Amino acid sequence: MPPNPSHGAMNFSLPEDLQNYLTEIDKFIATKIAPLQASNDNERFFDHRREHARTNWDNQGLPRDEWEDLLAEARRLADEAGFYRFCLPEEFGGKNGGNLWMAAIRMHLAKKGLGLFNDLQNEHSIVGNFPDVLMVKEFGTQAQKEKFITGRLEGKVGFAFGLTEPDHGSDATHMSTRAERFRKDGVDGWKINGRKMWISGIHKATHCITFVRTHGKAGDALGITALIVPKATPGFEIESYEWTFNMPTDHATLKLTDVFVPDSAILGKVGHGLPIAQTFVHENRLRQAASSLGAAEYCIEESIKYARKRKPFGKELSTNQSIQFPLVELSTQAAMLNLLILKTATEMDGMTQKEIERDLGDRVSMCNYWGNRLCTQSADQAMQIHGGIGYSRHKAFEHIYRHHRRYRITEGSEEIQMRKVAAYLFGYVGRRKAELSKL
Repeated sequence: MPPNPSHGAMNFSLPEDLQNYLTEIDKFIATKIAPLQASNDNERFFDHRREHARTNWDNQGLPRDEWEDLLAEARRLADEAGFYRFCLPEEFGGKNGGNLWMAAIRMHLAKKGLGLFNDLQNEHSIVGNFPDVLMVKEFGTQAQKEKFITGRLEGKVGFAFGLTEPDHGSDATHMSTRAERFRKDGVDGWKINGRKMWISGIHKATHCITFVRTHGKAGDALGITALIVPKATPGFEIESYEWTFNMPTDHATLKLTDVFVPDSAILGKVGHGLPIAQTFVHENRLRQAASSLGAAEYCIEESIKYARKRKPFGKELSTNQSIQFPLVELSTQAAMLNLLILKTATEMDGMTQKEIERDLGDRVSMCNYWGNRLCTQSADQAMQIHGGIGYSRHKAFEHIYRHHRRYRITEGSEEIQMRKVAAYLFGYVGRRKAELSKL
């Protein structure tokens, strides 16, 4: 009797309820978001005028108010419809969305190309990502949760994340920004001195979660503390906004001179701030990878369609192997990465943070560095296949390239991700540490 082919078979399909949810999202986009994008010449933020329309060149290159107001309205509509807080716990109005669902949603939205529904240049999406909320939920006091989580979701409070410094990026344990014990007007607290760089969103934020060294020496993981610093605090100065490959900018350099905060500003425990900075890093890196994959698939699909329609010298462009083979390579990589992302996300949903770090940290890094690289390669190839029009701003490829190119540096650079994979591969950390240490 032949074996039952269904016995023990793995199911590689997305769950039916997840597929139905993607359909609901599409309906919402068609009925609410697309009409908003089509009104009042809002298309200028997405067509060939997009960089100019979004950027206030005379105000430090910051986003124009009209652009940010439009994004806020899209988020309001999404929140009203129940999509925006999807990944948050039910207590905050969310649906406890897990990693598999968030990865699938991110891929799905990014694969649609540019649009008001999902514009990742500034991490905008109708299905939001809330690492700051989850950070306060995990480490905050009850008073901090009541003030900052509620305020954040109501739009009254906004966070920036102050980790990177002018002389210290990936080497966070060597940060120069310091805080020392200080008493001011009878209140115990901390006096902060130092500088931070590439602090995104500070122009709109009310507070900056600032990481400082409170004790220990450079290179120590212990001794770094997270402090919630109000932007309006005396001595908190925005020195400049750095213009980047993709404008507008919201990436600031900060200077903190004798900035005082009370003990109530401490997030988590004194000296244990680095784990806070690394909280949800796996979730964020996987979601970033999913977005990059979706954008890559958009570039690949647009290139396929163009190559079939374009007929130079009387025959379809797609008949040339010089067109076929690069797209075959990219499509193969995209298909394999899709499976790795979804498999990794599924496994993460059944693990604790500690288990994820021990057993899946390398897989998350694989997804992240390869997804971001694949996206830029796909956008570059799309430009080449489309020729002059591909190089122009009348197609989305240059924007996708410029935006996703930064992901090969931020959230842990490509080299940091590869180094992490190597640590697992050779057993310096992770599930094979005991086995390979015996060799």
